[in-house]
Amino acid sequence: MKLFGGGLKTGGAIAIGAGVVLLAPIVIPVVASVLKPLTKALIKGGLLAYENARIAIAETTETIEDIAAEARSEIAADQGQPAKAGAKKMPK
Repeated sequence: MKLFGGGLKTGGAIAIGAGVVLLAPIVIPVVASVLKPLTKALIKGGLLAYENARIAIAETTETIEDIAAEARSEIAADQGQPAKAGAKKMPK
Protein backbone atom coordinates (compact mmCIF):
# COMPACT_ATOMS: atom_id res chain seq x y z
CA MET A 1 0.00 0.00 0.00
CA LYS A 2 1.47 3.33 -1.02
CA LEU A 3 0.91 6.33 1.16
CA PHE A 4 1.61 9.72 -0.41
CA GLY A 5 2.42 9.80 -4.10
CA GLY A 6 6.19 9.50 -3.50
CA GLY A 7 5.96 5.83 -2.62
CA LEU A 8 6.20 6.00 1.18
CA LYS A 9 4.93 2.66 2.44
CA THR A 10 2.91 2.11 5.57
CA GLY A 11 5.90 0.73 7.46
CA GLY A 12 7.95 3.80 6.59
CA ALA A 13 5.17 6.11 7.72
CA ILE A 14 4.90 4.24 11.02
CA ALA A 15 8.67 4.45 11.51
CA ILE A 16 8.64 8.21 10.86
CA GLY A 17 5.73 8.66 13.26
CA ALA A 18 7.49 6.64 15.95
CA GLY A 19 10.67 8.68 15.43
CA VAL A 20 8.76 11.91 15.83
CA VAL A 21 7.10 10.64 19.02
CA LEU A 22 10.44 9.50 20.46
CA LEU A 23 12.29 12.71 19.55
CA ALA A 24 9.53 15.10 20.65
CA PRO A 25 10.66 15.21 24.32
CA ILE A 26 14.12 16.26 23.12
CA VAL A 27 13.15 18.62 20.31
CA ILE A 28 10.32 20.51 22.02
CA PRO A 29 12.44 21.86 24.94
CA VAL A 30 15.19 22.92 22.54
CA VAL A 31 12.73 24.76 20.32
CA ALA A 32 11.04 26.30 23.37
CA SER A 33 14.39 27.49 24.75
CA VAL A 34 15.06 29.28 21.46
CA LEU A 35 11.56 30.71 20.97
CA LYS A 36 10.99 31.97 24.54
CA PRO A 37 13.76 34.62 24.49
CA LEU A 38 12.77 35.64 20.96
CA THR A 39 9.13 36.01 21.98
CA LYS A 40 10.11 37.93 25.09
CA ALA A 41 12.29 40.30 23.05
CA LEU A 42 9.43 40.91 20.60
CA ILE A 43 7.03 41.70 23.45
CA LYS A 44 9.55 44.06 25.08
CA GLY A 45 10.07 45.84 21.77
CA GLY A 46 6.34 46.21 21.29
CA LEU A 47 5.88 47.62 24.79
CA LEU A 48 8.70 50.13 24.28
CA ALA A 49 7.30 51.19 20.91
CA TYR A 50 3.84 51.63 22.44
CA GLU A 51 5.17 53.71 25.33
CA ASN A 52 7.25 55.94 23.03
CA ALA A 53 4.28 56.43 20.70
CA ARG A 54 2.04 57.31 23.65
CA ILE A 55 4.53 59.94 24.85
CA ALA A 56 4.91 61.39 21.34
CA ILE A 57 1.13 61.64 20.93
CA ALA A 58 0.76 63.34 24.32
CA GLU A 59 3.46 65.88 23.45
CA THR A 60 1.91 66.56 20.04
CA THR A 61 -1.52 67.01 21.60
CA GLU A 62 -0.10 69.46 24.14
CA THR A 63 1.64 71.44 21.38
CA ILE A 64 -1.54 71.64 19.30
CA GLU A 65 -3.53 72.77 22.35
CA ASP A 66 -0.93 75.48 23.07
CA ILE A 67 -1.06 76.73 19.47
CA ALA A 68 -4.87 76.77 19.54
CA ALA A 69 -4.84 78.73 22.82
CA GLU A 70 -2.42 81.25 21.31
CA ALA A 71 -4.64 81.59 18.24
CA ARG A 72 -7.72 82.17 20.43
CA SER A 73 -5.81 84.78 22.40
CA GLU A 74 -4.74 86.59 19.23
CA ILE A 75 -8.27 86.54 17.83
CA ALA A 76 -9.65 87.91 21.09
CA ALA A 77 -6.97 90.61 21.15
CA ASP A 78 -7.80 91.58 17.55
CA GLN A 79 -11.48 91.86 18.43
CA GLY A 80 -10.76 93.81 21.64
CA GLN A 81 -12.16 91.11 23.92
CA PRO A 82 -10.36 89.44 26.82
CA ALA A 83 -9.24 85.90 26.01
CA LYS A 84 -11.03 83.11 27.83
CA ALA A 85 -8.75 80.54 29.37
CA GLY A 86 -9.47 77.07 28.03
CA ALA A 87 -12.20 78.30 25.68
CA LYS A 88 -13.26 75.67 23.20
CA LYS A 89 -15.52 77.70 20.87
CA MET A 90 -14.86 80.93 19.09
CA PRO A 91 -17.20 83.85 19.98
CA LYS A 92 -19.55 84.88 17.18
